[in-house]
Amino acid sequence: MNFRFYTNAVSQASRKVAAGIFTVGLVLIGFGVVILALPEIFAFLAAAVFFFVGLGLAITAVKIFLAKRRLDKMMRDDSDGYRKNVQIHHTNGG
Repeated sequence: MNFRFYTNAVSQASRKVAAGIFTVGLVLIGFGVVILALPEIFAFLAAAVFFFVGLGLAITAVKIFLAKRRLDKMMRDDSDGYRKNVQIHHTNGG
């Protein structure tokens, strides 16, 4: 009687993982060759990515600063002990 510690599914999964790793390796090698052949284009693309990511981060930071400023202003207005446009109506206890 022969015992197997792995099934056919494990064998197929490991084969697929190995094929995926091999494919990624070949793509990376090809990408490296293209970068060596055309460095100016990739330098321009990298600069464009950095520029747009930096612009997006700067815009996000400005939005956070403005929101914090509005929040501070609201907290400062509320610290007076009363709220604007609030009226208290007294009723006769009855």
